[in-house]
Amino acid sequence: MRIGAHVPMDGGLAAALDYAIETGSEAFQLFAKSPRRWSGPQRAPEEAAAFRAACAEAGIGPVFTHASYLINLGASDHDQWEKSCAGLADEMTRAFEIGAAGVVVHLGTRFRDDDAGACTARVAETVRRAADLATGPVARVLLENAAGAGRQYGTDAHEMAAALVAVRAAGVAAGLCLDTCHAFAAGIDLRGDEGWAGLLGHIDAHCGPGSVVLVHANDCKGEFGSHRDRHEWIGDGFVGESGFAAMFAHPSLESATAVVEMPGEPPEKDIENVSRLKRLRAVAGAFAGPGPEPA
Repeated sequence: MRIGAHVPMDGGLAAALDYAIETGSEAFQLFAKSPRRWSGPQRAPEEAAAFRAACAEAGIGPVFTHASYLINLGASDHDQWEKSCAGLADEMTRAFEIGAAGVVVHLGTRFRDDDAGACTARVAETVRRAADLATGPVARVLLENAAGAGRQYGTDAHEMAAALVAVRAAGVAAGLCLDTCHAFAAGIDLRGDEGWAGLLGHIDAHCGPGSVVLVHANDCKGEFGSHRDRHEWIGDGFVGESGFAAMFAHPSLESATAVVEMPGEPPEKDIENVSRLKRLRAVAGAFAGPGPEPA
């Protein structure tokens, strides 16, 4: 697994790459525009091309974008649903323009009387509509799980897998973004091998290997099943170092990328947490031992 951080965009794409390099990131995530607005100024094609070339030259990647927090794939209000479709279409286009390997979007909320099947179908329809609205090529969509507060959808392995299967069936290229803090807060125990095996085994069985493309590797400030989305530094929360060591040891995640989204002062928070993950990756690799001798 390649490791990196969510990087700030205050200084534009070039500064974002510089920040990634400063923090020791091998890959990274950023916002393609303000996460608290439906729209934003368009980026010059020359800037996007220069960014793609600079990332390739630096050997850093893949790059991911995170969609606006306003988008709700399960929106019940028609106006919000239309805005969510258009907003996601814009995010998918922006991500493709800068060469991103995917755009992360939260799965959203369910109607008060919804069953899981109805919400799954609406999520798929929202993503399909967004892809139809896009005027050019788009990046893959990565569906992110939730911590389970209120009426959030996508809080367990069954809902995550069902949503991905439905979106793919609607004809849209998609994968999963697994947030470890959200999963633990929702009641998925990721403190050791058994919990990781159960979660990834279900996803692999229903969606195929490699469906988890990105991991938001965040420790959890809240206790198990608390439904509190409170990120903590690696090893300082209730998931603990053992949970992230087990993550690195699981073969289903070998081709995935891990990105930290941490509270604290930049760049120190990201330098430290990227370093902690790299250390745990090295430990997991040493524990796994060398591969078989050639015949």
